[in-house]
Amino acid sequence: MEVSGDLFPASWLWLAALACLWLMRRAVRWADWRRLGYSDQLNVFLGAIVCLLLLWTLRTEIQPGFAWHLSGMVTLTLMFGWSLAVLAGSTALLALTAFGLNDWSGFFPTALVFIVLPATLSQVLLGLARAYLPKHYFIYVFINAFFAAGLIAVVVALMATGLLLAADAFTLQKLIDNYLLFLPLMFFPEAVLNGWMISIMVGFKPHWVGSFRDEEYLHGK
Repeated sequence: MEVSGDLFPASWLWLAALACLWLMRRAVRWADWRRLGYSDQLNVFLGAIVCLLLLWTLRTEIQPGFAWHLSGMVTLTLMFGWSLAVLAGSTALLALTAFGLNDWSGFFPTALVFIVLPATLSQVLLGLARAYLPKHYFIYVFINAFFAAGLIAVVVALMATGLLLAADAFTLQKLIDNYLLFLPLMFFPEAVLNGWMISIMVGFKPHWVGSFRDEEYLHGK
């Protein structure tokens, strides 16, 4: 999703910019750059950014300045971890904004809510699944990809709704009629997309998915 900066007060945009820049700095520091030192991994990373960019061009404008599209951030986080996923998503959003599909003032609030938040939730749910659930292929796919993507889509949608209401950008009734009413049609495709992508990759290209290891999830199961 993307939101226009025109929907928020100027003070909110400055706070979003400061928070986003601080998080980007952390992402740069914590990123596993050595992994991208291998040409095949670098090509996968750059290809993921291009695929994300293409996915995000397939959008529906819910209200002026507020557009919805599938995210794919759960898959990106499972593949590369929080830091590289945030940097990849931000790069795709930067290109999308440069192409004129969103305004520059909306870059930072969009990045915080629709890139950093889902990547963070994906990483947290992955850690909880590893700590409390058996390490099995089907648990990895259905919990960390399918279920997590659907749940995160709902959380992000509710967060976006809360911010838009707090900013007095739209009325609750307008958001219910044009956005929340169709939420089930939004989170289920998100869950299917991420579950499908991860199940294919761990089956045929497991080395592309950094959070998946055959020794943990397949051997001896």
